Amino acid sequence: MVELVVFYFFGAVLVISASMVVTIRNPVFAALFLVLCFFSSAAIWLLMQAEFLAIALVLVYVGAVMVLFLFVVMMLDINIARIREGFVRFLPFGVIVALLMLIAISLIVGSGYFEMKMPAAPASAVSGYSNTTELGKALFSNYLYPFEVAGVILLVAIIAAISLTMRKPRSSKAQQPSLQVKVKKGERLKVLHVKAEPKQDQGG
Repeated sequence: MVELVVFYFFGAVLVISASMVVTIRNPVFAALFLVLCFFSSAAIWLLMQAEFLAIALVLVYVGAVMVLFLFVVMMLDINIARIREGFVRFLPFGVIVALLMLIAISLIVGSGYFEMKMPAAPASAVSGYSNTTELGKALFSNYLYPFEVAGVILLVAIIAAISLTMRKPRSSKAQQPSLQVKVKKGERLKVLHVKAEPKQDQGG
């Protein structure tokens, strides 16, 4: 009974915070609500005895990715009014895309492909049983090729992001020791001869 109450509590927090992520106007608050989503998801995974996934979600996404998101959002100084200029115009298209995604997710989840039961722990090794070990075995045996494909896709995404940011030539401000050694005394110091002007008498 207690686990059911905790599940409904974190489930409600997850739904509300996810709704605030896509409806709130301030991007910084949206990122903070996304952090709350991750914490709620981690709590639900803990209830499902998936401790490794819960800790990985908190460490990777909350501890690294969301800090980077917040840093970028605060540094960009996004103009919200300019972004929302064409919101109403593209709203029907967005609703259609959302409905199509919802139908696709429903078909995939209801297909029964993801109905995988965790293997029961052997009676002789209950104390040493670890669902993290079972997850690693399933990931690197049954799902090895999808795991490798996901790694290649992430690698391509990283290379694409780097290439997009370095399209324009940037002027480097790094020092060049070879040119500094060749500098002569006359190039470092320049003496200006200023002609002295006679002091004017300020008296009446």
